[in-house]
Amino acid sequence: MILLPLGAASVDLRLDVASRFIRKVGGQTIGLLPRALRLTTQRKRRLVQLLHAFDVHDMGGGPRDVAEIILRSDQAQLPSVEWKDSHARRAANRLIHDSIALVERGYLKFLRGG
Repeated sequence: MILLPLGAASVDLRLDVASRFIRKVGGQTIGLLPRALRLTTQRKRRLVQLLHAFDVHDMGGGPRDVAEIILRSDQAQLPSVEWKDSHARRAANRLIHDSIALVERGYLKFLRGG
């Protein structure tokens, strides 16, 4: 049984995925994913970074740890005065913020093709 919620903004996408599922179960070839669900190389790389950033943050790491481990930035070793204005600090904070949003229900937007 396949349940499709009506009235959702992504009805066409859900219907396409459901028909792919039916073809797959029936032994037919299914082809490529719908365009909204395909990941570009850049998007894949960003999602992997976000998941790694969440892991580092979840284990108690801060922006310096994220900058050093994930961004591989030498700026993570800067004294605190210089660290405050560094690009790596801003990028690490963005990664942490976006990773938390992704893990805490943001993945639903991702699954809807957004």
